[in-house]
Amino acid sequence: MQVEKGRVFREAWIAGVTKYYPGQPKASYITPWDDTPDWERASAAAVYEQVRAFIEASDGNTSKLTREQKGRFVATCWIAQIYKHIPDPKPGYVADWADMPEWQRQTDSDIFERIEQEL
Repeated sequence: MQVEKGRVFREAWIAGVTKYYPGQPKASYITPWDDTPDWERASAAAVYEQVRAFIEASDGNTSKLTREQKGRFVATCWIAQIYKHIPDPKPGYVADWADMPEWQRQTDSDIFERIEQEL
């Protein structure tokens, strides 16, 4: 079950990168699930689960959140996973919302909305 949750997250990420990234994205941004590193798979499943729990704890009222609020939640959860798996991450990996590129903010918002649709 966790694998499928992680796969949903990863597929939403790839769809967002494909839609919003200016130009040709790095290969690692669009690596298929089966070729994604284990730590990244675990992180995708963990963040999916955090978003699911957040949606359920609000009795579905996350639909009233703005896209930015939804994306910020995904971004914050992902940053925590980066710190969990990478001892000394590059600053860009843990950038705050305001410092993230627009394509990444839009992708994170899409991920939240994809998980909402799943539920």
